[in-house]
Amino acid sequence: MFVWVGIGAAAVVGLALLVPTVARLFSADSAASISRLRIAEVTRGTLTRDVSVQGRIVAAVSPTLYARTAGTVNLIAQAGDQVKKGDVLAEIDSPELSNRLQQEQATLQSLDLDVQRASLDHRKQALAAKKLLDQAKIDRQTAARDVERTEKAWKAGAMPELDVLRGKDALAKADIDVANAEQDMKLDIETLDFDLKSKRLALDRQRLLTVDLQRQVDELKMRSPVDGQVGQLIAQQRANVAASAPILTVVDLTALEVEVQVPEVFAHDLAIGMPAEIQDNSGKYTGEIRAVSPEVIDGQVTGRIRFGDSKPAGLRQNQRLTTRILMDSRPDVLMVERGPFLDAGAGRVAYRVRDDMAERVAIQVGATSLNAVEIVSGLAQGDRIVISGTDQFNGAQRIALSR
Repeated sequence: MFVWVGIGAAAVVGLALLVPTVARLFSADSAASISRLRIAEVTRGTLTRDVSVQGRIVAAVSPTLYARTAGTVNLIAQAGDQVKKGDVLAEIDSPELSNRLQQEQATLQSLDLDVQRASLDHRKQALAAKKLLDQAKIDRQTAARDVERTEKAWKAGAMPELDVLRGKDALAKADIDVANAEQDMKLDIETLDFDLKSKRLALDRQRLLTVDLQRQVDELKMRSPVDGQVGQLIAQQRANVAASAPILTVVDLTALEVEVQVPEVFAHDLAIGMPAEIQDNSGKYTGEIRAVSPEVIDGQVTGRIRFGDSKPAGLRQNQRLTTRILMDSRPDVLMVERGPFLDAGAGRVAYRVRDDMAERVAIQVGATSLNAVEIVSGLAQGDRIVISGTDQFNGAQRIALSR
């Protein structure tokens, strides 16, 4: 009899334990195993909106050298060579341009001789004009003395008045000759100055033309504009190239940047000056966005990230680096770990877990990051929600969770 009493007591205890579970199952619309779900707690903290992309190292300064004129290219440097600013990397052989320079230099020398000859003629003719003026002045002085002598003789009664009048006429004529000689000398000097100036202008023009041609000939020797490394050899050795044809590129390894391709959905959030983290095998390095492309290509936006105060050593062009762009930081917000629930419920529904029961609640989400999502309304700090996929719930209001 005692055995039956024990069995009965055990049955009562089992039934007491089973009743709540059965009641919970009957009150739920569906059931699920809690071991197959991911559950996270709503916390309060700082939400950092970011995007992680793969970037590649590119040179911020990578000039391409172009042929200034048509000719045959002679490559002096090879791809990968370390070069200094001003080093000759290639040379264009252009006999036509070199011959033209020699012709213009000969013309310059000829015009220079013409200017020197004109300068000598100028001085010579100026001296001749001055000589005529001096002669006219001497003749006037002689005429003035004759007038003075004849007047004295006429007053003394030794000469007739007619000789005095003739002397005065000769003096007047000498004055006219002096005035004309002065005018002639001025006109001659002005004419000579004009001719000399014209020849000098022609000489200056020819000198400028020669200097420009000399510059073009000097530019046939293509020099490195920066300290760096020879990148790509675009033209082949001893190839005939046209004017403005690309010859080679030079890479400035001291100015490297990270080029990133960001998905189009983040295009409106990207802005110049945003901070970034660049991950390398040696650690994390700070940076900031320097440029953002104004167009979307194949669903992506291209950006350039400049390193901060330091950068990894031994970087190479096209080297891949993981880059994290920090688009926004929101302090003191409710947030929860990001998961598939966000897509399943379109950010408007979540399942809150309480006492082995998941209940469907309406929520409103705000900013999202790679790891977290902001909760604007519908949940409180400390709430626990299902962040794994909730498609298996089929929109049920209450889900019983079994262990």
